[in-house]
Amino acid sequence: MSLLRTAARASVATRVIGSTHRRQQQRWAAQDAAAGQQHPAAVETPARAAAPSPLDQLAQLGELRAAGVLTEAEFEAQKARILNA
Repeated sequence: MSLLRTAARASVATRVIGSTHRRQQQRWAAQDAAAGQQHPAAVETPARAAAPSPLDQLAQLGELRAAGVLTEAEFEAQKARILNA
């Protein structure tokens, strides 16, 4: 049962993170189109992408908690790990 729960959480987490990434790329593209520029991260390859900032990680955790993927205890544990890193 826990394997199925873990797989379901991973699936939802992947979708949430993917949609967050797509929305951010679209925002950058819209801003750059308005400014007549191209955002450097929009052309950066995934292999060269830097590790997400703690703020980005916390935002993703909040989305996962809101989506019901993480329990409050799991959220707090991961938040503490990020903040102590």
